[in-house]
Amino acid sequence: MCENCGAAAPRSDFKELEPVLKKYADVEGSLISILQKAQDIYGYLSLETINYISAQTGIAPAKIYGVATFYTQFRLEPIGEYLIMLCQGTACHVNGAALIEEAITDHLGIADGETTEDNKFTLNNVACLGCCSLAPVMMVKGPEGEETFGNLTKESVVKALDGIRARG
Repeated sequence: MCENCGAAAPRSDFKELEPVLKKYADVEGSLISILQKAQDIYGYLSLETINYISAQTGIAPAKIYGVATFYTQFRLEPIGEYLIMLCQGTACHVNGAALIEEAITDHLGIADGETTEDNKFTLNNVACLGCCSLAPVMMVKGPEGEETFGNLTKESVVKALDGIRARG
């Protein structure tokens, strides 16, 4: 771990990725699956990870980078311990998602795509979480798993974030 920036230290081995590469070695068109699994393992796709996947698969790093930057599901930078996925779908938009985003931004000091200085939270606006009856809604992914918070107000989102921060 980088003491100054909190980023993960460079990897010297990719043992956790080996079974994934072995599984998809002979599967045509499996790059997205490989990238998804790599991101699940490491939290994001570092340049080092992209280059390793390239070396193991024979796919040019530029092509891998192109796929990783085309699809919004992929991250090229480390994220916080808790990933806040704030729904911006129609139901959430109509029910005040902009006010919830404002409350998160004001409370944590971050905007969409940013991470708090303490690397605790990353905010990510998403198109839809599929929880329209709970609009406005956010999902928070952390070490304990995923939690969904619905029918949010400016007050309840701040309370939820403070509760998460209090966990340690």
